[in-house]
Amino acid sequence: MIRTLWRSLEAVHAVIYFAPEAESRYTAAGLDRPGGYFASRAAALGRASAEVVISTFYNFNPALIRACVPAVWEKVTPEQMLRLRLEAADATLKQLLPDDLAEITGLARKAAERATEMLHGRTLFAAHAGLEWPDEPRLQLWHAQTLLREFRGDGHLAALLRHNITGIEALVLHAAEGDYAAETLRRTRGWSEEKWAETVEDLQRRGLVDAEHLLTEAGRELRQSIEDETDRMNAPAYDVLSEQEKQRYVELAGPLSKAVVESGLVPARR
Repeated sequence: MIRTLWRSLEAVHAVIYFAPEAESRYTAAGLDRPGGYFASRAAALGRASAEVVISTFYNFNPALIRACVPAVWEKVTPEQMLRLRLEAADATLKQLLPDDLAEITGLARKAAERATEMLHGRTLFAAHAGLEWPDEPRLQLWHAQTLLREFRGDGHLAALLRHNITGIEALVLHAAEGDYAAETLRRTRGWSEEKWAETVEDLQRRGLVDAEHLLTEAGRELRQSIEDETDRMNAPAYDVLSEQEKQRYVELAGPLSKAVVESGLVPARR
């Protein structure tokens, strides 16, 4: 149920990474696509160094991050990036979401505010938790899901670290589930074909990936263990909701994410 709660609203946040309204604003600020992504998501951390972004973004090639950070802060301040990101989210969601969002926003904010009571060990989430809540209802919903996404994400990194899984290994294992194209994950995270192939071969030797680049039984057990641990660490945010509220949350959130995915802006799972 915890994963269902998170997924039911995730597209409402994730659209910011694909929206033309975001890319146009970042381009106008002098940033290319990778620079706009790293600057916009890391802006809550302030003028973060490459090392801080590498540690909190985890599965991106460090060389790609170093090519963008800290150079992005010479073109735009973190405060400006936060404003541009919020403007882009508003412009995008205004086209996709209905006006009546009070009930789902109230439930999502309730869970997000519960999460802000648990900052320990969650660096990127804590940075976003320190931002002010927007006044616009649709942006309150977006901000709530942003917090819930980063709360879950930091927990996921902890689970990966406990299992000694590196960033690129996590991507290869993710691709091996068959839900997302390996080439897309490799390219968008800045890894070379050679490094990706090397990692696949290593995971094959360890019995986690088969000859078809899909998960073996051991690989599926590892992935399931990581996801289960992530869910357990994510659960406290939603435990503030009653069972009836959780059911209502999914009922209200599902159509919103569906509308975002059907817009074509957010890639659908296979």
